[in-house]
Amino acid sequence: MSKKILVVVSNIDALAGEANGTYLPELTHALSVLLANDYDYEIMSPQGGAAPHYGGDDENDTVTQLLLKDDTFVSRMNNTLKINDIKADDYAAVFYPGGYGLLFDLVENEEIADISKQIYEAGGIVSAVCHGPAALLPITLSDGAPLLKDKQATGFTREEEIAMSTLDKIPFLIEEKLLEQGSIYTKVATWGVNVIKDGRLITGQNPSSAHAVGEALVELIQ
Repeated sequence: MSKKILVVVSNIDALAGEANGTYLPELTHALSVLLANDYDYEIMSPQGGAAPHYGGDDENDTVTQLLLKDDTFVSRMNNTLKINDIKADDYAAVFYPGGYGLLFDLVENEEIADISKQIYEAGGIVSAVCHGPAALLPITLSDGAPLLKDKQATGFTREEEIAMSTLDKIPFLIEEKLLEQGSIYTKVATWGVNVIKDGRLITGQNPSSAHAVGEALVELIQ
């Protein structure tokens, strides 16, 4: 199987009037692990083109700052692929980084969900971190069951939304939606590292978990 990873990001650039999109450190910290292990990647979004993002202005976040100086990464974020550019069998895994944008486009995108289903049913891995697991909600397997049904999973918690003062800005709570789909949802204390592996499904709770999601991906692909 290919060692290439498909990264899926949002095209939504705002939350309640504030700049938003993909939370960049959740992408960069997972991606840095993949790159260190010689995995290639491509980035797609529902509309293609430039992917809005935030959280890349912390000068102490050396991982993110290094990737922001990487011409390939910057070009791929500015020129994301569209669904017609993608063949599922080119990828060993799909990864959804978080950020609030995806709560408004990827949660409803059945075409991208179908690509993820194809990767998964061909023996590949589906992974997501923080708000990213919300993008797994529309993934339905060939037997008609949601991907998340009866799977152990995690994602951004109610307590973490409260800490971010976002409860009145978001369309739903991720932990509630994952439970509604029949997943076995678990969480740890706010901002604690938490990565859940259930077969070829990997989910991480929050930004602190992004690096460990990357490590879990490498472990499963190998």
